[in-house]
Amino acid sequence: MPLVEGRKLRKITALGGGVGASRLLLGLYEVSAPARLTIIVNTGDDIELHGLKISPDLDIVTYTLAGIVDPAKGWGIRGETFHALKRLAGYGRANWFNLGDRDLATHIHRTALLAEGKTLAEAVELIRTALGVRARILPMSNDPVPTIIESNKGQLHFQEYLVKRRAEPVVQGIRFEGVGAAHPAPGVLEAIREASRIIICPSNPLISIGPILAVSGVREQLRVRKTHVFAVCPIVAGKSLKGPSDKMLVQLGHEPTALGVAKLYADFTGTFVIDPADKAQAVAISALGMKVAVLPTVMKTRAQKDKLARALLNL
Repeated sequence: MPLVEGRKLRKITALGGGVGASRLLLGLYEVSAPARLTIIVNTGDDIELHGLKISPDLDIVTYTLAGIVDPAKGWGIRGETFHALKRLAGYGRANWFNLGDRDLATHIHRTALLAEGKTLAEAVELIRTALGVRARILPMSNDPVPTIIESNKGQLHFQEYLVKRRAEPVVQGIRFEGVGAAHPAPGVLEAIREASRIIICPSNPLISIGPILAVSGVREQLRVRKTHVFAVCPIVAGKSLKGPSDKMLVQLGHEPTALGVAKLYADFTGTFVIDPADKAQAVAISALGMKVAVLPTVMKTRAQKDKLARALLNL
């Protein structure tokens, strides 16, 4: 049953990107009223390959909520084949980024929509509607804001760093190219302003949440709504739940702990959610000016995803 606030269904806005976010988003989708859920997704991971506009985080979220994601990997489409990618490699083209045959249809469709003059947000809306997703999905911006990793191997697009080089280069800096001229996509600031509850998903704080926060007006709007912002820590017992968050935090001089992430979020977060494994850090996190909620944040099963989502909405 959907959770209610008085007689009015709550509006929920979630920010995130990647597999970690999609796990919680699936729980929120199932325990709330999907039509009242808005998801603001990182597009810093977007890349152009083989002439196609690829939006990995948007696709992970959309495929997950559509019920077609590969459950083992957390990305791509279940039962996918890779015949086109193998043929591309045969032609001497790059094949380091896994593009499944059915997944390619999404990228071809998106690229065609953009070529026809549609914005990224309009393309996202058409794709999620076609796949039967009832929640609203918004890109953080219609403007390209690629995440660039400054490393000991030079400047790398984030996908090159993560996928092609398997997060092996040492991260020396991160920049969001073009973010100074980027505008939030239509509806982004309104979704934050009008939500009864705003949830920061357990995504990499540097390269999944960081790009969203860097878009003009987003962090400022979150600060205004601070008491309504609930952030779920992506680090448990000093380790990433998914991806290289812990390694990146260390290389950039941050603590790879719940407290380290809390320091990055303290100015706009009212309640910080940590796993029981990190409850010893609750006092230090509280000293940053946030409430602390201790909830199981590891989501390996559908029941665990639903349980955390329900707990977040009932805090």
